[in-house]
Amino acid sequence: MSQNLSASVSQRFTALDIFRGMTVCFMIIVNTPGNGATTYWPLLHANWHGFTPTDLVFPSFLFAVGNALSFAMKKWDKMSQGQVVYSILKRTFLIFLAGYLMYWFPFFTFDAQSHLALSPISHTRIMGVLQRIALCYGIVALLVYFFDKKITIRIGVALLFVYWALLYFFGVQGAEYTKTGNAVLRLDSVLLGTSHLYTGEGFPFDPEGLLSTLSSIFNVVAGFVVGSFLQKKGISFEAIAKILLAACGLLFLAYCWNDILPVNKKLWTSSYALLTVGLDCVLLSFVIFIVDFVKFTRGSYFFQVFGRNPLFIYLLAELGVTVMFLIPVGSEPFYGWLYNHIFIHAGAYFGSFLFAIWWMLTCWLVGLLLDKKKIYIKL
Repeated sequence: MSQNLSASVSQRFTALDIFRGMTVCFMIIVNTPGNGATTYWPLLHANWHGFTPTDLVFPSFLFAVGNALSFAMKKWDKMSQGQVVYSILKRTFLIFLAGYLMYWFPFFTFDAQSHLALSPISHTRIMGVLQRIALCYGIVALLVYFFDKKITIRIGVALLFVYWALLYFFGVQGAEYTKTGNAVLRLDSVLLGTSHLYTGEGFPFDPEGLLSTLSSIFNVVAGFVVGSFLQKKGISFEAIAKILLAACGLLFLAYCWNDILPVNKKLWTSSYALLTVGLDCVLLSFVIFIVDFVKFTRGSYFFQVFGRNPLFIYLLAELGVTVMFLIPVGSEPFYGWLYNHIFIHAGAYFGSFLFAIWWMLTCWLVGLLLDKKKIYIKL
């Protein structure tokens, strides 16, 4: 059966909203366990080399950014070159700024004399999730505007090899892909300074560093290519089959490359970029098949709520967690109090999981209110 739906933009955006919404939903779950020490392993990132389901979440969002970009390009036809470039740069700046301010929040702290003082900018993290989204969006948007699709693809692929070469030649010899010998850490330490890096690894190292942005651009390029392909071919069994065939090729290449360049989310190695794009092609094809062919949409609205205000809901989730840590309840922050006095009764691991589900649903309710009022906050 060769059913060509020539899907309308709204139909395709439904599948895209669901895919993007699933990403935001799981992003919140993996980012907000009640207790990090008692978290189920699939909800944790790989310690270094390797891959877990959680390691697919962020690249899926970048893939969705590229996919959405392929649809958003249509409005550029009615704009001058200056207006398009200004629009791209403005959005890039706003998303980057939002990410930076999120890490600086709440902007004030108490000094040794209990006086309110401005939090030092000198120790605020510069790079991060939203910052990477901003840079990847801005770079790919400019590429697809000034160059055709073939050149954009070539640049995306070339960046994978350029990044591999930089990791190999500028890392510590013999320790190029280790936690402390990689080129990402060395470059960020020089350009940004260790006081501006993420410290969650136990030492200053940013998994969203400047250098590793090069390979993550490929995820956005791939999302753009898939979105453009669907618009050109229409949603058909043939189109989905070709996307799945491409996914198989990407997964095979990632598996082969892993032998010499290990799959690593925190370094965002080129093999990791290929692996995640391949998996995202499979996942998006599955969503399209269920929504547009099987016509099974029950429960899909749940994810569409996340997908219609993705960046705002992500910001809300992260800032809300910060606020809960700032509110003291006795000798512990409100965040810890909730887990230790309420969710812990469901068990250490399951209680931690329930906490994450509760916070995800809380953010979803805010997204639901915005959607009902037709409020869509675009950065």
